[in-house]
Amino acid sequence: MSGTLQVAVWRGGDDGAFQTFQVPRRANQTVLDVVSHIQRELDPTLAYRYACRVGMCGSCAMTVNGRARWTCRTHVDKVIDGDRLEVAPLENLPVVKDLACDMTVFFEKMVQARGYFRGNRDRHDDFARVAPGSAPRIEADEAIECIGCGVCYASCDVVRWNPDYLGPAALNRAWTLVQDARDELGAERLAAVAGDAGCHACHTQMSCTERCPKHLSPTRSIAGLKRATARAALKGEL
Repeated sequence: MSGTLQVAVWRGGDDGAFQTFQVPRRANQTVLDVVSHIQRELDPTLAYRYACRVGMCGSCAMTVNGRARWTCRTHVDKVIDGDRLEVAPLENLPVVKDLACDMTVFFEKMVQARGYFRGNRDRHDDFARVAPGSAPRIEADEAIECIGCGVCYASCDVVRWNPDYLGPAALNRAWTLVQDARDELGAERLAAVAGDAGCHACHTQMSCTERCPKHLSPTRSIAGLKRATARAALKGEL
C-alpha cells in the first residue's frame, strides 16, 4: 500500500489547535504507528503516551476521528475518512500537552468511589478464599478485566454534563468490590456511590459499554450498584 495520509493532530493545551502532517500510508498501519512516525520523523516535540503497544496497558488511548479508542489496536484502514485522519486527546480530561491528558481526576474518582480493597486479615492469617463458582464471583468476573484506560470516561456524556459524576470506570471498580466477600468496606462504599454524583446519575446511554475496547459493560455494573444501593436504602442502611 502506498500514498499519503493527511493527519490533523491536536497541538497545545485545552486552548490549542489542530496541525496537519503528511504521513506515508502503509499496510497494517495503526493510529499509534502514525503518531509515532510524526514524533520520530517530523516533529520531536509532539507529546503523547504509550507503553505496551499490544492492548494491555491502555495508556495510548486518544480520540480518533471523534471517538475514544486505543490507538495501538486501531488500524488506520478501519477508521480513515478518505485520506484524512484526526487525532486528539481524550475528552472530559484536562490536556497536559498535545495528545497527553492529565488523568488525575480519573483516578481520584476511583478513590472517591472506594475503589480499593480493605480486608480484615494480616500475614498471620490463612488465605481468604473466594469460591470461583460463587454467584458474587461470577457477577464480578467480567468487570475485573478493566485496565483503567479512560476510554469509557472520555465517552461518557454524563461526565461532560456533570464533571462531579464519578464515571463508569470508578463505578465499575466499586461494583467488583461490592461483590468481594473478603472486603470490609461494603456499607461505606455503597454510601460513596449512592450520592448525587454516583450511580444514580447514570442515564444508561451505554456509550461506555459501546466503546469499551475490552468489550466490558460498565452500564451493567452501574445497574448492579443501583439495585444494591436501593436495597440498602430500603433496609435503612443508607
